[in-house]
Amino acid sequence: MAANPSLGSMIVVGDVVVHSDILTEFFCCNLSACRGACCVEGDAGAPVTLDEVAELEECLDVVWDELNAQAQSVIDRQGVSYIDREGDMVTSIVQGRDCAFACTDLGSGCTMCVLERAFRGGRTHWMKPISCSLYPIREKRLGDMVGLSYHRWDICRDAVRLGREKRLPLYQFLREPLIARFGKEWYAELETAVREMRRRDCCPRRRKMRRVANENATRRVKQNYTSREAKLHVAFFYSCCCILRSACSFFRNERRQVND
Repeated sequence: MAANPSLGSMIVVGDVVVHSDILTEFFCCNLSACRGACCVEGDAGAPVTLDEVAELEECLDVVWDELNAQAQSVIDRQGVSYIDREGDMVTSIVQGRDCAFACTDLGSGCTMCVLERAFRGGRTHWMKPISCSLYPIREKRLGDMVGLSYHRWDICRDAVRLGREKRLPLYQFLREPLIARFGKEWYAELETAVREMRRRDCCPRRRKMRRVANENATRRVKQNYTSREAKLHVAFFYSCCCILRSACSFFRNERRQVND
């Protein structure tokens, strides 16, 4: 499993393309500030796989009484998932926004997941869709590969602020979900790639080499442009000379005819 930090703002670890924002941006969920808004805001449910739909259906009887009446009605009508406007399978939602599996914790007043609460209470063996655990990292299929990107959302501004205070990069905050999704070996390769990326950025000699390389590249572009410009000028001058020569020849012939 090789890491290849060679795609500009992305790195490749195994068959996963990771955007550099995941490695450099700070993030730490601040539930006391956002109150779990990501579960009840937006216009679509959480992405799920077919296997996760089966898990949702298996957990449904356990958490059914904890769902509100509207959520129960939606699930009775369309099931635990549906296909959204982008063609992705997602969890069912209530009134076009709230996740059907969201509930309000009476103690804290925060929105939370009934599935996760049941899991942590030892009532089920499965916690929740991996897309929920990975948020704000979003996963997208790229042919035979997987792409990971950082989904920015205004409701997470307190999480960004707290992450900056703790100097906690997003990929470290989501260490456990990333390991759950891709494995320990993959995450170790990701950490190695991050260290290599930082080493390249911090080494003065390498910075100087990159600066010189960029300056040389810029100089070559300018030289090529100047060379092309000069060739155009020569071609234009040559064309003008040909036109003048033709015009002179024409007028000489006209004069001869007049004299004759």
